[in-house]
Amino acid sequence: MIRSRMATLGVAALVLAACGGNGGSGADAPKKTELTLYNDKGAWSKYFDEMGALSKQQIGLGMKPTGYTDSAQYQAFIKASFRTNVKPDLFTWQTGGTLAEIVKQKQVADTSAIWQEGIKAGDLPQDLAPYYTVDGKQYCVPLNVAYWGMFYNKQVFDKYQLKPPTTWDELVKVADTLKKNGVKAFYHTSVLFSFVWFEQLMAGTDPDLYDRLSTGQAKYTDPGVVQVMEKWKQLIDAGYFVNPGDKTDPADLLKSGKAAMVSSGTWFNTSMTQRDLKAGTDYGFFTIPNVNASLPKTSIIFESGPLCSLAKAPDADASTKYLKWWTSAGAQEKWATSRGDVSANPKVAIKDEALGQITKDAGSGKYRLVNRYFEATPPPVLTAALDGFGKFVNEPGTYQEVLQTIQKAADEYWSTHQ
Repeated sequence: MIRSRMATLGVAALVLAACGGNGGSGADAPKKTELTLYNDKGAWSKYFDEMGALSKQQIGLGMKPTGYTDSAQYQAFIKASFRTNVKPDLFTWQTGGTLAEIVKQKQVADTSAIWQEGIKAGDLPQDLAPYYTVDGKQYCVPLNVAYWGMFYNKQVFDKYQLKPPTTWDELVKVADTLKKNGVKAFYHTSVLFSFVWFEQLMAGTDPDLYDRLSTGQAKYTDPGVVQVMEKWKQLIDAGYFVNPGDKTDPADLLKSGKAAMVSSGTWFNTSMTQRDLKAGTDYGFFTIPNVNASLPKTSIIFESGPLCSLAKAPDADASTKYLKWWTSAGAQEKWATSRGDVSANPKVAIKDEALGQITKDAGSGKYRLVNRYFEATPPPVLTAALDGFGKFVNEPGTYQEVLQTIQKAADEYWSTHQ
């Protein structure tokens, strides 16, 4: 992963040079009527285009997306832009340590005023603000929010008379039934999203330990973490998972029934609707039960992706205007409805029954919200973990070695960070 990011940095620099400039920055920039939005969500270009048309109509400011599908190349591209005159008007990023890193480099515009106005108007939830706060100020606005659960092929479930499980034991029994009938129960991968089952098992077993890992107060070699890896290994050894090296899109695996279930954020619903599948008929969604049934609340993985502008944006006023509009109910109604997803704006009603219910329950305090591992973990530790989990899913017997390697990266990071 590290080698990949370093290799793509040179490629990104060349791409930047080829793209040409947006002109000057700050006060010297021309007044824009269309903004560029660089993003790592290339599959969403259609929806970004629709938002650009709507913003042009509503606030006289259009938006043109430039999407990437390779996360490492995208991050290299954005970081390279900090050092050149080619500046994105808007760009997507991640919360947590990855956001704090570029904020501390003074690269990101302060959006505290947008947050204060949005919370007062009811367009932004107060409990989302901490994810966008660095040293007491807010940066960026929510591009999207997502709650993680299990998408399942309803026709496969119906064929074998299965129902969405409400306990961990029931989930394992469903996986057993599918295995006996030659169906792989779960999707997993060895690249980028290799962390998904680690975070789910950790959060559903000991969410306090999970949180301590993210702040360096616990070690990856601690007994509780080792036990989670052993539980994960048991699931792999049981034959419940697809080949982690399979490059087929998980939505296609779920549609075909080659994987009966996919653990993902609610944004995965967009991938299903893009394939002309209908919720409740072709597929469904359920909350993943805790491994530890004695926990007081079911742990739900939560994420929110930021939409940002640069501190030295080509047209700071235009970028700020767009970010403020993005959080409005009118914009968010279109954004959520077009993708079949949930919204960060509490005023937006969710049409999909299952997604609407989890959004309502999450906002009511029914669940324990757990920050997604990708955002909760400091970048250097995350890099080691993604590589380690990728190795583990292919070689489950290496879990002790993997944990030791991740902990080494954690020791190095926390030795210089409080």
